Amino acid sequence: MDNIYDLIIVGGGPGGIAAAVEAAILQMKKVLLIEKGDNHSTTIRKFYKDDKRVDKDYKGEALDLKGNIKFETATKGDVLDLFSECLFGNYIETMFNTEVESIKKNGEYLEVNTVDNKTYTAKYVVASIGKMGRPNRPDYNIPASLNAVVNFNIYKCKENEKILVVGGGNSAVEYAYLLGKDNDVTINYRKLEFTRPNEKNLETIKEDISSGKVKPRLGVDIKSIEDSNGKVLVHYADGIDDTYDRVIYALGGVAPIDFLKRCDIELDESGVPIVNDKHESSVKNLFIAGDILYKSGGSIAKALNAGFDIVKHIDELMKK
Repeated sequence: MDNIYDLIIVGGGPGGIAAAVEAAILQMKKVLLIEKGDNHSTTIRKFYKDDKRVDKDYKGEALDLKGNIKFETATKGDVLDLFSECLFGNYIETMFNTEVESIKKNGEYLEVNTVDNKTYTAKYVVASIGKMGRPNRPDYNIPASLNAVVNFNIYKCKENEKILVVGGGNSAVEYAYLLGKDNDVTINYRKLEFTRPNEKNLETIKEDISSGKVKPRLGVDIKSIEDSNGKVLVHYADGIDDTYDRVIYALGGVAPIDFLKRCDIELDESGVPIVNDKHESSVKNLFIAGDILYKSGGSIAKALNAGFDIVKHIDELMKK
């Protein structure tokens, strides 16, 4: 099928770039790299000063590079130039400013779903993500005393709680209808109508609102929240106040562990994805590279080698 990629790479850091470059050198025909930032190497661009040295190795762990990217410790600018030359010089199809919401198995293929409700299908996927991702927070202050009951996912929720879900995207409506089965749930969105969820989620949340499983609080912002004897007192911009046992924000952005869980990837007790010796996760043909594989942090050299090893293995599988 013409619309199916041989390989989709999620993440434009060193591991993702290495996977893309090695795929191009091995002449894989349909390869796509998706990155949520506006360019590759977001972590290096954001967290390294212009004159800071970018080290190949991490904490003194020296590794020999296996692949075709000839990287050595250098300045930030030189490293970015090298990665740009490798990525764009090999004419790799790239898609920037695109955040992936989940990767799901569908028969023999993998579907890469983005936050703007587009789906890309591939035979193989490499998820090469770092540890820096985090959920978006509201502009107003969240009191530290409420940290246990103000959350950015649903994993701490209990039954029979009064819960407010804040947001209007796929995650928000999914949280609302999942929690609505066993809790008193309200969903708050600043617009009067949901416009961002996909068709299936939109249909489900409308049904749950109509049946009373989920209460809507639409077309109004939250002005502030405060601690009210361990509960969350919410001050809405229209002057109405209400108290909840728990508030869950789903305002975009996602912590890496939440992304992995959405992809149905098995994790160990430390939240690190479980992979085999080929870097393949518990989801067949979905491979993992990057810092997310290491509890204490990885290195650029490790990421580059992982990208090389994974694509070499995928190439062998494709030739069988």
